[in-house]
Amino acid sequence: MNSLDLVQGSGPWLDARAGKVTASRVADVLAVKKDGKPTAERERYLMELVGERLTGFATSHYLTGPMLDGQEREPQAAAAYELLHDVDTVQVGFVPHPRIAMFGASPDRLVGDAGLLEIKAPTLRTHLDTLLCGQIPEQYLAQMRAQMACTGRAWCDFASWHPHPPAHLRMWVKRLHRDDAQIAKDEAAVVAFLAEVDARVARLLSADQAEAA
Repeated sequence: MNSLDLVQGSGPWLDARAGKVTASRVADVLAVKKDGKPTAERERYLMELVGERLTGFATSHYLTGPMLDGQEREPQAAAAYELLHDVDTVQVGFVPHPRIAMFGASPDRLVGDAGLLEIKAPTLRTHLDTLLCGQIPEQYLAQMRAQMACTGRAWCDFASWHPHPPAHLRMWVKRLHRDDAQIAKDEAAVVAFLAEVDARVARLLSADQAEAA
C-alpha cells in the first residue's frame, strides 16, 4: 500500500486530494436516479472536481459544528475501539488507488495487516438510531468499499461512538467484508466519472483557446 504521510485536514492533505475522486465522495459518484440519469449531487461533485482541476486549488473542507465535535472525539473513539478489541490502530494520510489515477482514500485508521476502521462520533440521536437499526448506515458503505479498494485491505469496521450513554452502549461496531465483485462495479463507475471530468475540463480549455485565437 502506497500511502502519503499527511495529516488529515491539513493544507497538504487537501492539496493531495485536489481534483481526485475520494472515498468519502464515491456515494456521489454512484448517485443516479432510477432512470439512470445523474442526480444533482453527482453533477455538483463533477463540477467541483472540474473546478479543482482548472484552478489547482482544493475545495474548502468545510466542517459543521457537529462534524467538528465528532472530529474532536475521534481519538477517544479510536482508543475505545482498541481497548474493546485489544488491538493497535495506525493513522494514515492519503492512499492513492493502485491502478486508477486520480482516485484515493483517507481511512481513519489501519487495523493490523488486513483491516480498516471507519470512525463516526455522531450526535447522540444518530448514535442511538444506529444502535436500534443494527446496520451500517447505507451512506457509508460505498466509502468503506472504496477504502478497501485503495488500500487492498480485506475488511473495514464501522464504529459509532458516543461518550454519554451507559458504558455498554457507547461503542457499536459492525464489520464490512471485502466484496470484490461490488468493488469492481464501483471502480468502473469511478473510471467513467473521471472520464467525464476529463472531458468537461478539455471542453472548457478548448473553448478558452478558441476564444483566444
